Amino acid sequence: MSELQYDEKTHRYEPEEGDSDMDKKSLTPFKKIKLAFFRMQTMIHTEQGQTKRILLGLFIVLFLFFWISDSAIPNGIIDQKIQESSDLSSKGSTSRWLKKNKDPRFVIILAANEGGGVLRWKNEQEWAIEHISIANKEAYAKRHGYGLTIKDLTTVKRYSHEFREGWQKADILKQTMREFPGTEWFWWLDLDTLIMEPEKSLEEHIFNRIDKITDRTLKSFNPLNLDLDQPYVDYTEDIDLLITQDCGGFNLGSFFIKNSDWSKLLLDIWWDPISYEQKHMVWEHREQDALESLYANEAWIRSKIGFLPLRSINAFPPGACSEFSDDPRYFYNQKDRDFVVNMAGCNFGRDCWGEIQYYADLMKKLNTKWYTRFFF
Repeated sequence: MSELQYDEKTHRYEPEEGDSDMDKKSLTPFKKIKLAFFRMQTMIHTEQGQTKRILLGLFIVLFLFFWISDSAIPNGIIDQKIQESSDLSSKGSTSRWLKKNKDPRFVIILAANEGGGVLRWKNEQEWAIEHISIANKEAYAKRHGYGLTIKDLTTVKRYSHEFREGWQKADILKQTMREFPGTEWFWWLDLDTLIMEPEKSLEEHIFNRIDKITDRTLKSFNPLNLDLDQPYVDYTEDIDLLITQDCGGFNLGSFFIKNSDWSKLLLDIWWDPISYEQKHMVWEHREQDALESLYANEAWIRSKIGFLPLRSINAFPPGACSEFSDDPRYFYNQKDRDFVVNMAGCNFGRDCWGEIQYYADLMKKLNTKWYTRFFF
């Protein structure tokens, strides 16, 4: 009687080949127990190996899924196809992922191709800046299920002393309110902005704590030295316009306006050509100066405006507000993970392309998951 031999094909311990059937039948009880033990042990090891392989495969699949969803979607501002961004800006299209939710709570409004081809042809860097900015907003809106509409300003006509490009904000806002009648809030963003924290939702960052982070008066910050007190102002009313202030006054590079009757009336008055014709040579900052004037003189307007900290939705890079370069209220802080950076005025003595490249790379670095670094 030969010893038991391990068969790699059947993964079992069997008598050696050549043993007769009589030999197999004549196994002693001890040999039978030993054979059964080895067979059971082999089966256990085989099943454990298969289980380990299955678990390893599931781990790899889940790892790749979360890696792609975490890295490609929020950080895709560089990796988005240039053609897709170009199509959005040229057609003024709205977000394609809203087929099931046609009335999102928030809609982002982005003005693209500002002045393109009217004064001069845009260069390659200016087109690249536009593509990066558009893809940044598209990735953010898609991640959180928000709307996105991109308005093309190519056809803006410039007159010798009545240039109204900045005033188009009111007209575009009214148009967008008609397009999204069920939307609650609209977020206007200038093209030279970047969302630096794509994982933060607007609910989490602002609207779930709106009463804690907004000022209803100018007592804490009043760069224009406007009158603090005005009769008939009711600060208990709900906020319908959320703006920020910088070193020069009201900043409209990034602001929120509610879809309400009050907002529509404000836009009508704000866009009033009578006031524009009277003041367009005096108001250096155009629509911002007009809103400041309305705030200073109209109690019903002051009652519905709230002020967010500048860095909450409008942080500046170094070089902006240069007279206040040591004031931390104005400038982007990487440690605090400020939500949005606004490179306003970069075309006046600064490097727009260099700034947006820097902050786009920084955004990707700050929001890249640790495990993706093993692959890049």
